[in-house]
Amino acid sequence: MFNTPTIFSLTLLLTLPLLFFYSSHILPPKHPLIPPPTHSSLFRRAILSSIHPLTESTRANSPPKIVFLFLTNTDLHFAPLWQKFFNPKHQNLYNIYVHAYPSSAVKNPGGVFHNRFIAAKKTQRASPTLISAARRLLSAAILDDPLNYYFALVSQTCIPLHSFHYTYKTLFHDSHQPTESTRLSYIEVLSEEPQLWDRYNARGENVMLPEVPFEKFRVGSQFFILTRKHSLMVVKERKMWNKFRLPCLNVESCYPEEHYFPTLLSMKDLKGVSQHTLTRVNWTDSVGGHPHTYNPTEVSPELIRTLRVSNTSSSYLFARKFAPECLPALMEMADDVIFRE
Repeated sequence: MFNTPTIFSLTLLLTLPLLFFYSSHILPPKHPLIPPPTHSSLFRRAILSSIHPLTESTRANSPPKIVFLFLTNTDLHFAPLWQKFFNPKHQNLYNIYVHAYPSSAVKNPGGVFHNRFIAAKKTQRASPTLISAARRLLSAAILDDPLNYYFALVSQTCIPLHSFHYTYKTLFHDSHQPTESTRLSYIEVLSEEPQLWDRYNARGENVMLPEVPFEKFRVGSQFFILTRKHSLMVVKERKMWNKFRLPCLNVESCYPEEHYFPTLLSMKDLKGVSQHTLTRVNWTDSVGGHPHTYNPTEVSPELIRTLRVSNTSSSYLFARKFAPECLPALMEMADDVIFRE
């Protein structure tokens, strides 16, 4: 026969599960039960940071900055050229952020790129991952410095066509854009393209409806220069992003990064975008969806001058696509041609 202490212990052991079960229904939860966030922590913090904008006095005493967002899956082959572009006397006028494919073992070139790499995820063509990478870069830059104003997305194959001084003056001292409210984002927005219908239905016929009707669907360059206002718009937006992030069924016609940004900005604020890009790309002999790649024999002062010429009032500021072997030739004429005022 069991003694009293043994009976008490057995009773307690049997009743403990019941106590835990009923307490979860009777007692209030330790933490409020809230729905999972629709944005990642990075995006959410970037959005919240815009709630408290800079005061006018802070803006007056602190010049706005250009943000350079490098999206790469290889080493930054032209880092030495960019190092010369980022003149030390302008260090309070720019910031740099790099999104490097995690498994590609991209080397940190040091210098101005030191500690400029953000947490990255895998990217792949014909998928929404390149949009995600650009959104992560924008979010990190928005959160990092409230003075970041213009956000220039470039690739590892991009080179500057002018000095930093010229680039800054073009963006911030354009006589047609005297104030922050009137400054434009520079992004290509095209409504006519031979394969536009196939691109629109790459995820399935009419899948983009109702958020994105075909007549509102646009195509443009993957690389752009956005204002802080439009960068925040990209980070906040969800409805259209949920459409563009759907998997592609026809990968031959699927280039989400060339569609999402121009479509979003043209639908939300067409008057606020230039509808042209400041990054020169040569599509005359494209192969497999890639533009012409310049090789060392093509690099010359004449090429740089030609690449600068634009059909708009603004000169092109950057150009792609250059083979890594072009670096010596570019460095040789950097001071006397590319960065000469």
